Amino acid sequence: MPIKPLSLTFLLLLLSVLAACRPAEEPTTPSPATPTGAVPAGDTPAPGEPTPLPVYDAQPLPTDSGALFSASGTCAACHNNLTDAAGNDVSIDADWRAAMMANAARDPYWQAAVRSEVLDHPHLKLVIEDKCATCHTPMAHTAAVASGAETGLLDGGFLDADHPDHTFAIDGVSCTLCHQIEEQGLDDPDSFSGAFSIDAERPPGERLVYGPFPPVPGPASMMQRASGYRPVEGPHTLRSELCATCHTLYTPYVDQGGEVAGTFPEQVPYLEWQHSPYADTHACQDCHMPAAEGAVRLASTGGGPPRRPFGIHRFIGGNVYVLNMLWAFGEDLGVTASSDHFARKVDQTLDQLQNRTAALAVEGLTVAEGRLSFDVVVDNQAGHKFPTGFPARRAWLRVTVEDDEGNVVFASGAVNPDGSIVGNDNDADAATYEPHYQEISSPDQVQIYEPILEDVSGEVTTGLLRASRYRKDNRLLPSGFDKASATEDIAVHGAAADDDDFGPGGDTVRYLVDLTGAQGALTVRVELLYQSIGYRWADNLRRHDADEITRFLTAYDALPNQPVVVAQVSAALGP
Repeated sequence: MPIKPLSLTFLLLLLSVLAACRPAEEPTTPSPATPTGAVPAGDTPAPGEPTPLPVYDAQPLPTDSGALFSASGTCAACHNNLTDAAGNDVSIDADWRAAMMANAARDPYWQAAVRSEVLDHPHLKLVIEDKCATCHTPMAHTAAVASGAETGLLDGGFLDADHPDHTFAIDGVSCTLCHQIEEQGLDDPDSFSGAFSIDAERPPGERLVYGPFPPVPGPASMMQRASGYRPVEGPHTLRSELCATCHTLYTPYVDQGGEVAGTFPEQVPYLEWQHSPYADTHACQDCHMPAAEGAVRLASTGGGPPRRPFGIHRFIGGNVYVLNMLWAFGEDLGVTASSDHFARKVDQTLDQLQNRTAALAVEGLTVAEGRLSFDVVVDNQAGHKFPTGFPARRAWLRVTVEDDEGNVVFASGAVNPDGSIVGNDNDADAATYEPHYQEISSPDQVQIYEPILEDVSGEVTTGLLRASRYRKDNRLLPSGFDKASATEDIAVHGAAADDDDFGPGGDTVRYLVDLTGAQGALTVRVELLYQSIGYRWADNLRRHDADEITRFLTAYDALPNQPVVVAQVSAALGP
């Protein structure tokens, strides 16, 4: 995919947003240009109306066909205009095309991160690009491996519009990729890191695609004639192990000489899930592809009798920020989704984050000897660690105490306009980090749930090829997760490992607040905030000068990286 300059429309948007986001000496409320889903985290609402994100129509999905795969438009021709028993639109293409899965190759942050790794380790360019292409451009990568071709991404590789497999690459994680994954080997750890199995022997016209329901002969024959793929029942499409092939990712790391020395568990939510009771009750698909209301006819051209349960192809995660970026700069990035598709996807993602991810409580409010004490209890409702996935993600507690005059007596975890956290050592200095706390008594202490990576020399890093182990990992554990028996790859690291109040299902943090000068009744407000790209992970890219990095940072500086409020609670204590 060529790196294009931003259009005049978006440059005007950038200028208007940047003008509203000049650096401030003190943390302030986000600018009026706060993107959809970024909840103001300041003390007062931002003035004025948000700058609207652009409005545009959907583009046709590609219909290219190759020896192994067909692009998404081939499938969407019949699997659109679907409704469930309640009349909800559950069209597969409409739900998928705005998801991160569909835009896995267009994601400007991912492209910038790949370029950064290549610039840091140019002698490992082929290793880096092959690893990243495996799951972000899986159709192009699988086809190239099968034919013995190169698997590069940049500089004439899959992301170049002139590459013969560019269309399959930019179609992301598409229909004929997931639905052709074989059941063979899914229970084997060797299937992780994109080592899914695709039958490369069957010729076009006879290839099999798997789904959760037994096919009906008439519609199945029609599908084979129209698409070249024969549907067969594949119950493994409902199993977490299918998702685990890409979402259990081990990346190579280098030694002090710059040579590959081992692998690092970059993201392992499947293993976290497997170590919890959720493995007995929920599959990945249950939460990330929720069931439609009632039965659904699978194709607009007939599709046989209505089937249930039908998994809606939402692929909901938590990456509101990059969804907003794809929306804001979609026409330049070549997205196929419309602005309405993105608005719907952002709403779905916020619903997942704010209603099914975590809860807060304040307990034990007590005043004694001029000091307020209370506990903040955080409950993780996800079936894996939260935050999960790529290690740029972080959540933290923003806690404020006010007296009845409205004076702020205490504040921890406030947010600067640039998305950095007030008091976070890592945002202020890339070489250090904020520790895990059992007790917080100072405004410059912040409880941040995050992974902190270190290289073989023990230096803190955001470079994946430098990351050899976790210095800190206090991401919130799912209910029933046994901290003591967890393997190294999913273990708690750092001070949280010795915190008895950090365990299965969440964390409890004690706050101690000096009440000198406070007047009357007290109100405690707590928010659990979340960013999918932590400030340090974006800011560290600024050391490089490259088209992909410049494009991402231009968009990043234009769209305030303000956090989503995942949960909030307040409690009052009289005089």
